[in-house]
Amino acid sequence: MEALVVTLLILPFIGALVCGMLPRGGKSLAVLVSAAAAVLAVLAVWNAYPEGWQVSLGGLPWLPGSLGREPLFGLMIDPLSSLMVVMVTVMGFLVVLYSGDYLTGKNKEHPYREGENRYYFWLLFFLGAMVGVVLSPNLLQMFIFWEITTLCSWALISHTHTEVSQRAGMKALVLTHVGGLGFLVALCLLFVFAQGFGFESLGRLSVELRGAAFLLLLVAAWAKSAQVPFHTWLPDAMEAPTPISAYLHAAAMVKAGVYLVARLLTSAWEVPLYLGLVVAIMGMVTIFMAIVSYFRQDDLKRLLAYSTIAHLGYVLVGCSLGVFGSTLGIQGGILHILCHSAAKGTLFLCVGAIAYGAGTRHISKLSGLGSKMPLVAAAFVVGALAVTGVPPFATFWSKLFIFAGALSVPNGAVILVLLAAESVISFSWFLWIAQRVFMGAPSPAVAGAADPPRAMSAALVIGMILCVAAPIFGVPLVKLITP
Repeated sequence: MEALVVTLLILPFIGALVCGMLPRGGKSLAVLVSAAAAVLAVLAVWNAYPEGWQVSLGGLPWLPGSLGREPLFGLMIDPLSSLMVVMVTVMGFLVVLYSGDYLTGKNKEHPYREGENRYYFWLLFFLGAMVGVVLSPNLLQMFIFWEITTLCSWALISHTHTEVSQRAGMKALVLTHVGGLGFLVALCLLFVFAQGFGFESLGRLSVELRGAAFLLLLVAAWAKSAQVPFHTWLPDAMEAPTPISAYLHAAAMVKAGVYLVARLLTSAWEVPLYLGLVVAIMGMVTIFMAIVSYFRQDDLKRLLAYSTIAHLGYVLVGCSLGVFGSTLGIQGGILHILCHSAAKGTLFLCVGAIAYGAGTRHISKLSGLGSKMPLVAAAFVVGALAVTGVPPFATFWSKLFIFAGALSVPNGAVILVLLAAESVISFSWFLWIAQRVFMGAPSPAVAGAADPPRAMSAALVIGMILCVAAPIFGVPLVKLITP
């Protein structure tokens, strides 16, 4: 088991280095490495379920006191990290597979003719960093991988090296790194006053310092997950190639922030109620800021970006219910991480296919695509139903947990009504978008469009399957998680 999990961690990094050194042709290697990582993740979770598994890999003996005698580095698989590592690796494989056909000269929006190996280097490096984040047994190790994801995100957003993409990449780097500084200060507080970096170490701080450390980590989570007031970097980051948007900005990087909050709130320390209230209020503010922004978007990717921001707020509201005593609520919030990834990843890949075939992502220039791209139309509708919570698709189940959890806490009916309003508005808007883009007479922009090549089409089919199957995998795991 130890060899399996260590291999899972280091394999993407090795694959990234080899892709970076090859003169060309890293596509096949990247697909093999990402597929192997997904298989290893599934095997590791299968072997660890349900008791979990952990191994220590060393420490820093020069640190003072007990910290120098304790193992600070290692790997941990429990229900929460199990859900995350399978999500990260499976979606990573889909994105790498899809990228093989997307990064070609046949792409009508961006004919990619160079930089392929650089792309796969950073994508696999990012995959390895995310595996490191979710398998870390403490905050110190998580912080190391956390900052690696920030660097990789900057490189991938800036991949095309246009002025706009470089500006977007730098903006993402700066805003997420500001959050990383909050993470670093929180680590300093734990080092000095708690003599430990474990997730439960916040419980050893005084009440005042505990609140300060949690709020600092919450700032880091808000920045990484593009929550108010750090949200502006994510829509701008849509300058990245669309497969990168599907992975970093729907399934992986932005999920690191909400994963940190979920990990802290399920780590056996008493969370003051006012901290849960802060999480809930800011989550609701973010949700409705994003909804208002839906109606101003003509770019399909920017629309999906604001939808992602709203759903990350959903996760945080669900997790906050655990602070108020609702186990079902926090289980729903964590399940929503997985279910939203399947749905939103599929939608982003659909938009990438539209841009690949039609040369534009602008809603005002698209109509009649259903007759030209029936597979993409089907995948978009499935993704839209899954992301808005229509049964039996993915987020219906996570929203059901969250709604039921809201009813079990004082004044939770207010949260339920507000979240239900979001579901109705989102469903109506995505239904209108699907009708606008896929129905009617074909517009001039889509005259020559057709369903994408085999690798991209295969990724869309798998995405549709995940939009239904994700809860089947996720529910047994989240039922083992308690605040």
